[in-house]
Amino acid sequence: MAKKTDIPIKDLVSMIQHGELRLPEMQRRYVWTSTRVRDLLDSLYRGYPSGSILVWETDLEQPVRDLAVSQSDTPFSTYKLLLDGQQRLTSLSAVIRGEPVMVKNRQRPIDIAFNLDHPEGSPVELMEVEDDEESPMIKADETQEEDAETAERQDSVIERLNKRTFAVAFRNLLAQPNWVSVTEVFNGQKSDWELLKDLVGTPDNAKFKFYSDRLQRLRNICQYSYVMHVLGRDLSYEEVAEIFVRVNSLGAKLRGSDLALAQVTAKWRNSLKLFEEFAEECEEQQFTIDVGLLVRLMVVFATKQCQFKTVSSIPLPTMQESWEKAKEGMRYAINFLRANADIEDESLLSSPYFIIPIATYGILKDGKISPADETAMLRWLYVANAKAHYSGSSESKLDYDVGLLFKGNSFDALIEPLHQRYGRLHVEAGDFAGRDPRNALFSLAYLALKHSGAKDWRTGLGLSLTHQGKLHYIEYHHIFPKSLLQKAGYEKAEINEIANMAFISGRANRGISNKEPKDYFPGIIKERTENALSSQYISLDKEMWEVTAYPHFLQYRRQELAKAVNEFIESACKAGRATTLASKAA
Repeated sequence: MAKKTDIPIKDLVSMIQHGELRLPEMQRRYVWTSTRVRDLLDSLYRGYPSGSILVWETDLEQPVRDLAVSQSDTPFSTYKLLLDGQQRLTSLSAVIRGEPVMVKNRQRPIDIAFNLDHPEGSPVELMEVEDDEESPMIKADETQEEDAETAERQDSVIERLNKRTFAVAFRNLLAQPNWVSVTEVFNGQKSDWELLKDLVGTPDNAKFKFYSDRLQRLRNICQYSYVMHVLGRDLSYEEVAEIFVRVNSLGAKLRGSDLALAQVTAKWRNSLKLFEEFAEECEEQQFTIDVGLLVRLMVVFATKQCQFKTVSSIPLPTMQESWEKAKEGMRYAINFLRANADIEDESLLSSPYFIIPIATYGILKDGKISPADETAMLRWLYVANAKAHYSGSSESKLDYDVGLLFKGNSFDALIEPLHQRYGRLHVEAGDFAGRDPRNALFSLAYLALKHSGAKDWRTGLGLSLTHQGKLHYIEYHHIFPKSLLQKAGYEKAEINEIANMAFISGRANRGISNKEPKDYFPGIIKERTENALSSQYISLDKEMWEVTAYPHFLQYRRQELAKAVNEFIESACKAGRATTLASKAA
């Protein structure tokens, strides 16, 4: 049923550029990180196997979409739809053509650097396995680290990268004569001499041919041939969708929501456009919502449970009716999160699944939420979010919670499972020990400090994730700089603990640079008064501003943050008939 042919990468990239190879509606978005692209190039450079490509050739009009790189319209009546290989081919097209990729409606360049002096033989450093954990919602104090790190540290980073063949490019790396941009090698705008002159000095250098050969070996990646499996034109869209689901299920390469989306679009043509348009509507409200979450919410209203096992059996009219409920439920949930819970965007949630019970309840109650309902929703949201309730076997927990709501229970019913699972629901100082910004408590600490009136140490602006201008973006800042604590012999877990974090702007961050608290705190107090520190629950005891007193500083601030978090929850949950969370737990 499927033909096989070998096709080089350069031809595949050309097909993408000229619109001859597109995506069917069932395909997921581009999701690869730059490190994944780096490792793909490394594998191809070494001649390692790189899988195959699956396409469907059809001359029938089908719902299609562009890849995440720019494509022109094809004059041909037939085209090939890419079913397996999107991430690889999009990445290669972006690097070879020097085109940015579209990720969540934003253009992102992919710049990979090639080490002309790379070691021969097998990789010296093994490929990193990426963590499934989401990155924290507030950016780290990267500016502080970049400005404060010494030349010695910069040199050590580049020394480590010199053991690699490829690396994600950055300015200081490309300033080294042995590193060149992969895109510049491929686009042909620079000759070998222009790429190598800073490294060899003269064309007569014996090393010139050695490096030229390596550049040619890199260019030869374009000649690497993928085995392309081509499904015939006699297949229907529904049958191709089933093949797509089976192929991608076997290797678990796609999420369940991606496979469910394929089944939905096979039954409901052009529905992906509706989902993506609504996702853009949510983006306008500062919430980046994955299409997969929208599909799951639609399934919730169609089947009164959240799992995708039965999605293929949902009748089309039920899908369409449930989609209308999903949209209204999502609008309600976003409004509630922003206006009632002070959740400015989805990054303050330890899982996007928290949106689903709120959206479900909003529709089940026809939008008529009592003060008691509001209190229960807030109490559940803050505590469950801090406990990372939807981590691990998240789908089963979500299914249980949604089932309680469809049984006619009030939102209070979702609180009791939290008691059973976690015991106490209030926060204690020990909960912060060894916890870094990836921990779910981090967002609750941010909300508590924002509630207490914490402000930026330079501008006096209150905390917000929506400030305009790059220099006003809120970052988390190491109160005691990492490099100073490292020199003092503290462990990584202690250095990166939440209790060592303050929330300030990028401009304030740069101003502090690598200074010790005893050196920069007096200036902050002079400019912004002692409240600048106390509102972030930092001790005013000057003895605690010394690096030698760091353990005492952590102990004090853990206690203060726990107090702040519990007071924040108590204050937020005063509406209606609710008692405070802390008193109930006690």
